[in-house]
Amino acid sequence: MKHAHILTLSCTDRPGIVHAVSGFLLERGGNIEEAAQYNDPATGLFFMRVRFACDQLTHAALKAQLADFAVGFQMAWQLHATAEPMRTVIFVSKEGHCLNDLLFRWKSGLLPIDIRAIVSNHRDFYQLAASYNVPFHHFPVTAATKAQVEAKQFEIIEHEGAELVVLARYMQILSDDLCRKLQGRAINIHHSFLPSFKGAKPYYQAHDRGVKLIGATAHYVTADLDEGPIIEQDVARVDHSKTVEDFTAQGRDTESQVLARAVKWHSEHRVLLNGHKTVIFK
Repeated sequence: MKHAHILTLSCTDRPGIVHAVSGFLLERGGNIEEAAQYNDPATGLFFMRVRFACDQLTHAALKAQLADFAVGFQMAWQLHATAEPMRTVIFVSKEGHCLNDLLFRWKSGLLPIDIRAIVSNHRDFYQLAASYNVPFHHFPVTAATKAQVEAKQFEIIEHEGAELVVLARYMQILSDDLCRKLQGRAINIHHSFLPSFKGAKPYYQAHDRGVKLIGATAHYVTADLDEGPIIEQDVARVDHSKTVEDFTAQGRDTESQVLARAVKWHSEHRVLLNGHKTVIFK
């Protein structure tokens, strides 16, 4: 496992890219264990993810040689070592279903992440964090203190070396500045009722309107609120016999499952950005 790597790349499509990448790895003793590629006809871009093992070169040496190789294709690329789980910080407010689900999956070995800290604007889940031996940081947020709080939050993210920040029902809007700093490494989850049912108690509003589908969306965080590149979505059917409590429970289950899948795919480097969309090699 310590010699396993994941290469992700994108570039303008042209003949011979797969052959060239495979040849590059073969020449360096690389053994391809998993590979997937996609050509987007709308943009003319080519995307590829390769998991391979290599004993002949260090990770640093591979990166240096890949940098030279990529120039000829004008590739955007990343090389990841798989030996270490992805360092992660979770933000949460007063709804803990997604946080609890992620903690359980992490400790059960179902997610290749390492939860380094939990950040919250409320104290509700400090005991839950303690039960998993995860540091809990409480920062009450007001309009007057928002900038100072975000600066402290970002210090924690940087101190922990977090490659991923998960907004697990964190009910604060991040500033444009923090969104830019976390571009491509922050995932948010929200219910599917936007923009129809905004504000407090969306499931109560949905029940009152008699909706038939409950869903959730996980996406990357951008300065455009809830409009970042979508990673995963799912829905569940409901009907007139369901109470508002049933709606809420079903919604929370769906949110937890959708967020967990998005976190898993991101931490396995299966998600590649394609403009305002994503390519996901499952």
